[in-house]
Amino acid sequence: MIYTVTLNPALDKTIVISGFLADHVNYVEQMRIDPGGKGINISKVLNGLGVQSVATGILGGGTGQYIRECLDEYSIQHDFVVTEEPTRTNLKIVDPENHQNTDINEKGVRVSQDTVRKVMTKLMGKVVGGDIVVLAGTVPPGVNDDIYGEWTKSLHRIGAKVYLDANGMLLRNGVKAGPDLIKPNKDEFAGLVGEKKATIAEIAQAANEYVRQGIGQVVISLGGNGAVFVRQGEAIYANALKVPVKSTVGAGDAAMAAFLMGAERRESWEETIRTAIAAGAASVMCEGTQSVLLSTVENLKKSVAMEKISV
Repeated sequence: MIYTVTLNPALDKTIVISGFLADHVNYVEQMRIDPGGKGINISKVLNGLGVQSVATGILGGGTGQYIRECLDEYSIQHDFVVTEEPTRTNLKIVDPENHQNTDINEKGVRVSQDTVRKVMTKLMGKVVGGDIVVLAGTVPPGVNDDIYGEWTKSLHRIGAKVYLDANGMLLRNGVKAGPDLIKPNKDEFAGLVGEKKATIAEIAQAANEYVRQGIGQVVISLGGNGAVFVRQGEAIYANALKVPVKSTVGAGDAAMAAFLMGAERRESWEETIRTAIAAGAASVMCEGTQSVLLSTVENLKKSVAMEKISV
């Protein structure tokens, strides 16, 4: 089974404003509300791809209740720790005229250490050897930035695999525990290695160093320039697909879902990479943080081009 952990989920409010201007009155043309947060987004994509998962983490207040109701409507299994503190709301501004996407994210409310421990207790009571746990996104204020590293160690001890998608110190501390996959974007990877790499080959070589240190796979999203995929002894660069862009939010989560699906169905690495690129492209074609359609992903996979990189 796949478990997605979102300690700091959000209700994503996406608004469309053509010609959005700061310090001016702007009028909303379209609006939609979706349950969000990296782990929840990944579970939504998995659901669209026909793969089961269990979403867990922390939800609270009226916004948290709304997210749970949405997951029920989508038939996504979930088991969250429920608190009184309201789950945050994030604002996504899509400007189709200027081809810009602006995120305005709340930090989230402070939660107790007891609440965080309850999430881990739930996980440890359900996860068995061979399961995959996704630790994804930010954490609420007050939560230690070594939490993903510590949880990775605990989950590895019971034979589970851990896929990590985080940034900053959460990522830095998390990689020390040797997760089975990490998926930073180019800026997050630059923050991890301490410098930006100029070429695809340099990115692949830097990623390979982390593989040598014990990380199973490194997936680096380059946005509109594609992605680099590295595992033991192998590296592949795949191009990005040119598709109509409605929202860039959640494209990386869609790619992560593809890798989870590939692991669950024991697909080849190359097939998984094709699915990841196609799922990311399908995601940006959706409004807000809607789930992708499997039929769209399968169609887009036919256009994915890949090349091997020497490491």
